[in-house]
Amino acid sequence: MRPGPIARVLGLSAALAGVTAGVFMAPASAAKAPEGVKAAVAAPAVAAAPAVFTHPGVNLNTAQLDFVRAKVQAGAQPWKAAYDQMVASKYASLSRTAKPRATVECGSYSNPNNGCTDEREDAIAAYTDALIWYITRDDAYAQKAIQLMDAWSGTIKDHTNSNAPLQTGWAGSSWPKAAEIIKYVRGNWANSGRFDTMLRNVYLPKLLAGSNSNGNWELTMVEASTSIAVYLNDKAAYDSSISRYLTRVPAYIYLASDGALPKTVPSQNLNTTAKIVSYWQGQSTFGSAMTGLTQETCRDFVHTGYGISSVSHVLETARLQGQDLYPQVGERLRQALGFQSRYEIQAQPVPSNLCGGSVVRGLGPITEVGFNTLNTLHGVAMSNTQTLTERQRPSGTNNLFVAWETLTNAGNPN
Repeated sequence: MRPGPIARVLGLSAALAGVTAGVFMAPASAAKAPEGVKAAVAAPAVAAAPAVFTHPGVNLNTAQLDFVRAKVQAGAQPWKAAYDQMVASKYASLSRTAKPRATVECGSYSNPNNGCTDEREDAIAAYTDALIWYITRDDAYAQKAIQLMDAWSGTIKDHTNSNAPLQTGWAGSSWPKAAEIIKYVRGNWANSGRFDTMLRNVYLPKLLAGSNSNGNWELTMVEASTSIAVYLNDKAAYDSSISRYLTRVPAYIYLASDGALPKTVPSQNLNTTAKIVSYWQGQSTFGSAMTGLTQETCRDFVHTGYGISSVSHVLETARLQGQDLYPQVGERLRQALGFQSRYEIQAQPVPSNLCGGSVVRGLGPITEVGFNTLNTLHGVAMSNTQTLTERQRPSGTNNLFVAWETLTNAGNPN
């Protein structure tokens, strides 16, 4: 019998992971390594998928949700303001009508946009409704979340066109956050099996196939595949996702310890200085002053924010599953948040050797999760990130895959 689509993708992912590991651990060849390119090294060994997944455990667990519920009920700030913002949004409307499609077609920058916005926003709405249900126990919101998820699970078959991988990542990051609360906390969801099948057959194959596009693409896709793997209790998909994450994060966020040039993903064949500089949006100066620079900083801060957000989300979800990735990822996340925040709040002028002396700001509502993990849980002082985070509160949604993180993560000690 031929293996099914998931088995084939996982087999490919495992093979690629093996090749990647071999590349990372093999001695650099003087004939192949360009001058000034630091040879990559193996990431520290990490634990495999948990023996039993924690539910809810995608970005939020029960203790965190209970913390949020208590703060809102007590009228404490900033959680109450964040909750009020969420309830007043279009995503909380109980009159919302789902707009599912069998084929969601998304071209570059969602042009054409055949179901792209509808899918993303219905997924955010389902998550919004699930959060409101958890906080209020008003079952009308749980029913609305179920209605939205059922509409899509009974309809969608594929994502197509050039932005299909990214679209799958965006929507696939929100659906499991909603489903974790409804299935594992509320229960009594008749079509949950059909929803599971949708995630397994429509989303996971594209996500696990990966992407060699800009870093925010694959980081978002890794976030979605990690979240779906947790929801589905899929250990193989989880391990494949975390393996790609630990390869991608060092290739997205630069530290001075990386050397004269950033690390790369072997499959991208960025094997010359010129290729690396081009991929990093023309940035040719690295070193200590550029610690925290990302692969897309010189593109714009909006896309940079997408990447940083997904780095934060996967780190947090892994933590909730008992896998501590902080030793591998924590310092890169700290530096990325601090570097971008410094220039977002204009704490100092942009130097001439950074992006030609000019950056395009607009980091978005993406700092809460990483700031909470690093500052609240690990006690790391992050003055610029804290200033930006508090200035943006309550942070809302970017209408793609980030939503209500002042509510869920601000000062959350769990």
